[in-house]
Amino acid sequence: MIKKLLATVAMTGALAPMAQADINVGVLHSLSGTMAISETTLKDTVLMLIEQQNAKGGLLGEQLVPVVVDPASDWPLFAEKARELLSVQEVDVIFGGWTSVSRKSVLPVIEELNGLMFYPVQYEGEESSKNVFYTGAAPNQQAIPATDYFLDELGVEKFALLGTDYVYPRTTNKILEAYLKDKGIAEEDIFVNYTPFGHSDWSKIVADVVALGADGKKVGVISTINGDANIGFYKELAAAGVSADDIPVVAFSVGEEELSGLDTSNLVGHLAAWNYFQSAESDANDEFVAAWKEYAGEERVTNDPMEATMIGFNMWVKAVEAAGTTDVDAVRAEMYGLEVPNLTGGTAVMLPNHHLAKPVLIGEILEDGQFDIISQTEEVPGDAWTDFLPESAVLKSDWQELECGMYNTETSTCVQIKSNY
Repeated sequence: MIKKLLATVAMTGALAPMAQADINVGVLHSLSGTMAISETTLKDTVLMLIEQQNAKGGLLGEQLVPVVVDPASDWPLFAEKARELLSVQEVDVIFGGWTSVSRKSVLPVIEELNGLMFYPVQYEGEESSKNVFYTGAAPNQQAIPATDYFLDELGVEKFALLGTDYVYPRTTNKILEAYLKDKGIAEEDIFVNYTPFGHSDWSKIVADVVALGADGKKVGVISTINGDANIGFYKELAAAGVSADDIPVVAFSVGEEELSGLDTSNLVGHLAAWNYFQSAESDANDEFVAAWKEYAGEERVTNDPMEATMIGFNMWVKAVEAAGTTDVDAVRAEMYGLEVPNLTGGTAVMLPNHHLAKPVLIGEILEDGQFDIISQTEEVPGDAWTDFLPESAVLKSDWQELECGMYNTETSTCVQIKSNY
């Protein structure tokens, strides 16, 4: 049934309202444009999870029906498609988004219409919406631990913060600059650079990174480069004769899907920080990987945003079952403290700030495009607001008791943000 529906989506771009649909599930991922290479996999993940749930008898005695739309890597179109899903298709939940700019485009719509969205990708934090559950990593679950690994394990003394020019890299690097200075790294030892999506000429930037270590100090690159631009960046590093031993790179947006089918010879030894890798050793992961390959094809790989999607989906199912309804307010109330297994052998817990407790993993890129996990922590609670920016350090998110995503602990007041990105 699901594959027939998918074929219909591929032809029409969206499903027409279906009278026979019991519970409509919105899928808001780019199937075309620059982000399709990453987001199409997440669309497929949601469809697999729906198929599996329906095979168990559905939810509340009803079948789940996916309603797939294509925002086409066009950030304003994400808002239009979210409105279509909620107002026309009348979905009960949305799984979607990748870039922060796409999420921020959607926020005003789902807050206005009281929708519910699960966002499955690592992001910059500094946000907490009543209508979004963030199942990807906050900075303290990825960026900060990766920086600590560079400082404590690799002895990095100078940092190149390289990112694609949009909200996630800029905010993350703002946090990291403050954190590094707090750790005693001098401002002149921090090089920050942003490039547009799809950037291809990396010669000068790589030369600047290499020059950073002219005084003999150890240089490391923290990369928030997104999409195809990574290919040119790593090629230029190799062309300049720079190995992972010389200048290690830790990436926050390079995973198994991005490496699949690529020549990884230029990437071997470099690092990535996520909360999950396909190489994780657990029975749950073995089952998930096997199910994915059976569903999507033996050549397909799993990745971190897929695990985050799975966790969000399973939590939504449990919350609906506990609430006895798909009503957004009732489901939200059941989410707090909810636990489901993750794929690394632990447990994901939903916190009152709409973030998860997640382990932090550092992986080293192998020739086959997989990762050797060289560091793994216990579950770390996600922070909506960073402790490393003064204006954020006084803020707290608690939607369960305080019913506020931006509570000022100094003034004991709640500031409600109107999303207008």
